[in-house]
Amino acid sequence: MKQYKYEEIAANIESKITGGQYLPGHRLPSVRTLKQQYRTSLSTIQSAYDELLLKGLVESAPRSGYYVSARPAAAGKVATTPIVRDPVFRSNLAVITSQNLQRSAISEFNVAAPGDLLLPQQLLLKTMQQVIREKGAALLKYYPANGSATLRESITKRAAHHNTRFQADELLITDGALQAVYIALAAVCEPGDVIAIESPCIFSVLEVIRVLRLRVVEIPVRPFTGFDVDALKEACAIHAFKAIVITPNFHNPTGVLLTDEQKQQLLRVAQTNNIPLIENDIYGELPFNGERPSTIRTFDNSGLVMTCSSFSKSLAPGIRLGWLSAGRFYRQAEQVRFAIGSSVSPVYQETMNKILEGSAYEKHLRIFRKQLAAQCTQSIKLIRECFPAGTEASRPEGGYHLWVRLPETLAMSSFYRFCEKAGVRFTPGSAFSFTDAYDHCFRLVYADKYTPAKVAAIRKAGGYAVANS
Repeated sequence: MKQYKYEEIAANIESKITGGQYLPGHRLPSVRTLKQQYRTSLSTIQSAYDELLLKGLVESAPRSGYYVSARPAAAGKVATTPIVRDPVFRSNLAVITSQNLQRSAISEFNVAAPGDLLLPQQLLLKTMQQVIREKGAALLKYYPANGSATLRESITKRAAHHNTRFQADELLITDGALQAVYIALAAVCEPGDVIAIESPCIFSVLEVIRVLRLRVVEIPVRPFTGFDVDALKEACAIHAFKAIVITPNFHNPTGVLLTDEQKQQLLRVAQTNNIPLIENDIYGELPFNGERPSTIRTFDNSGLVMTCSSFSKSLAPGIRLGWLSAGRFYRQAEQVRFAIGSSVSPVYQETMNKILEGSAYEKHLRIFRKQLAAQCTQSIKLIRECFPAGTEASRPEGGYHLWVRLPETLAMSSFYRFCEKAGVRFTPGSAFSFTDAYDHCFRLVYADKYTPAKVAAIRKAGGYAVANS
């Protein structure tokens, strides 16, 4: 199997570490030195070091460089050999998803929803009131199980603007994107089937997988290059996957955006192996700069791609309205949709349809994207200033998640206990995998405005990490 240049460089450095040429604590060649040695780009060298960081072979010291890990036994946490895992969490995920809904923390960075100050409250409430006046008692009746025909047409027209084409009659309106993912998986999988998922993977999707009693192979998402398509190819040669689940645009939790070339490579793997590909495009509307990115569905003419999305992340979490374009699996998906209950609230459907008919939604997105970009920049700055040497943070290009890896010398259970007492909440990295690969990571959500209290909370958490690393 062909290696990427960064993999070749990483393998060369790894062989010198495992062979004893580079000993624990040894300072490694700088990025610029390796750039000249291998005659390649800085980003390629950076990706090689990112690979070694993920394996635990290398540690980073800000403004100093990279060093061989003092604890090489921690190497290899992210498996490159595809291993089938049963969906069993090492800790009770309900603590994150249900009990923790008591919003008592002073500063919450674990809720993946826009804060009150960023919500277009006036737009939503005014439109909802207008819909109620116009539709009246008609809103009290059942709507079609697959959703309002006019809303499906509006979503179809909007998708066409970024070259994602499908027919309105292949859409299912759902109660959010997570329900759409559930329907898609249930339509093509049975209990015990093996699927490929990204790693790290949002815990809500992992919970769906557990409920459906599926088995998984976790495919790494690299910090700069994203979903490892070559690792997927290797896994496909071993396992008969029934589905692939991927977030190509502003992945949760890393924020990575796949290029069009990567999306097409991923699609080719799915088509070659005849595997349904479920893409969660819930953050696609939220790039910081430039045009809205394409979807994998943009390049698909086989019907294998099932695209899920919603308006909960781009408008408001209380607008429980998502959709699924089920491709060639529409009939199976329609049966699942019918089996799990009635249609989405008519009020939400009519409100969303009216918003999409005008220019208000696009105007809101322009403002929201700028706000998120500023919040992201401030988050990265605070992590860099307040957390210990060796802390790594992602560089999102959109969405609202920052993925942070702390030094392995820090006891994470003690860190989270301190944060809880201090009223600060992050989402533990352990919630994003069925393995222990991300125990020293956490996700920070920056979808709410920073207040002096929030800034102080970040500084407090960072101070504890510095003192105890």
